[in-house]
Amino acid sequence: MLPQVNFVVCQVFALLAAIWFRTYLHSSKTSSFIRHVVATLLGLYLALFCFGWYALHFLVQSGISYCIMIIIGVENMHKYCFVFALGYLTVCQITRVYIFDYGQYSADFSGPMMIITQKITSLACEIHDGMFRKDEELTPSQRGLAVRRMPSLLEYLSYNCNFMGILAGPLCSYKDYITFIEGRSYHVTQSGEHGKEEIQYEKTEPSPNMAVIQKLLVCGLSLLFHLTVSKTLPVEYNIDEHFQATASWPTKVIYLYVSLLAARPKYYFAWTLADAINNAAGFGFRGYDKNGAARWDLISNLRIQQIEMSTSFKMFLDNWNIQTALWLKRVCYERTSSSPTIQTFILSAIWHGVYPGYYLTFLTGVVMTLAARAVRNNFRHHFIEPPQLKLLYDVITWIATQIAISYTVVPFVLLSIKPSFMFYSSWYYSLHSAGILVLLLLPVKKTQRGKNTHENVQLSRSKKFDERGNSLGQNSFSTTNNVCNQNQELASRHSSLKQ
Repeated sequence: MLPQVNFVVCQVFALLAAIWFRTYLHSSKTSSFIRHVVATLLGLYLALFCFGWYALHFLVQSGISYCIMIIIGVENMHKYCFVFALGYLTVCQITRVYIFDYGQYSADFSGPMMIITQKITSLACEIHDGMFRKDEELTPSQRGLAVRRMPSLLEYLSYNCNFMGILAGPLCSYKDYITFIEGRSYHVTQSGEHGKEEIQYEKTEPSPNMAVIQKLLVCGLSLLFHLTVSKTLPVEYNIDEHFQATASWPTKVIYLYVSLLAARPKYYFAWTLADAINNAAGFGFRGYDKNGAARWDLISNLRIQQIEMSTSFKMFLDNWNIQTALWLKRVCYERTSSSPTIQTFILSAIWHGVYPGYYLTFLTGVVMTLAARAVRNNFRHHFIEPPQLKLLYDVITWIATQIAISYTVVPFVLLSIKPSFMFYSSWYYSLHSAGILVLLLLPVKKTQRGKNTHENVQLSRSKKFDERGNSLGQNSFSTTNNVCNQNQELASRHSSLKQ
């Protein structure tokens, strides 16, 4: 229990530090150098307080990766950084799980290392795109995120280890982070002569206070739900011998859904609090919506309402662990030439850890994702009209999606191989069989990737959105990331199930 308490205490301290950082070390009052130094030192202090000397792994992983970037050069550094960062993370996970505390989450220093691994690999790919590849070879999202100069060591450490995201993330792009540190987040841009975009003026900085308060309320409710309801509905009860022997099938299905529903608030709490901390520091502003209201969801990691109302696997994945889905797209799916979906699932499983339950979940997720896509592509267009028929379709697909999601992620929670197989065998591997049968019987449409027509359509939509945003005073850096977030529709259907 103590490590969890340490985590919450550190995040509360980070929230207060974020308010102080925005108030007294605002970019208009101090230099970027000071902001980098303070953000890094505070982050390392929190890591040391929470994980003790295990926090040295964060510096070792970041430091060696930076040396690789400098020594190897821009042509191949993304490959070497990827192998080293993921390999170092895996070694640490193996050590923690199989040597120290199997099945326990105490002192899980590999959690922050997962975020740092994302940042190391993302930045390496962004530098490779910006300093080696030609612009015409890049997708619109890669072009928008490309980094055109090598970061200094201080900038690199600040990006990886800043106090706002070192404990729970979320992942952000390097360009967005540097834009925030340098105080360019609120520069309003308009089209100048010959179509060239020029900075015209700085708009008054919107206050994040309301967004922070709303997210803290969500945190409070999520924590309360976790401490009360979640404890009374353990996922492990799904494999209880007495329950399996006496419960009817409707009871088993309902309990499966409710127990996994009760397991989600702890993620809602951690990710929403992390988002609130970044917002409190002034990071996360994405521009203005069509009504002129400020949007503070640039690096948000989830959308709770859409998750709970998901009527397809795609909708669930679009809204769960959003930044990890984008990372999987950028470093794996877009850069692989064969079986990108399977490779993306494998990467997600390796990144999450070494518990066998993770691999069972992601292998099941491959089948479920492909089957759900086949069903949606073959049947959904028959149920668009009239509205009553679409409502019936939505209700049925909501039930099917929630059951399938719950069925898929049980091993993720149980962790070990034996209880996971006990659960699946108690269900006679029914959804595995159904998914395989769907894939054998229904035609599966091949999805296109990369620089195809679909992506160009997304880019044109992004440009229209940017024009609307600029007319309302949208900030300069959020439009850069806009392409990536809108292109998430392409990536999320291939990203892995994360919980």
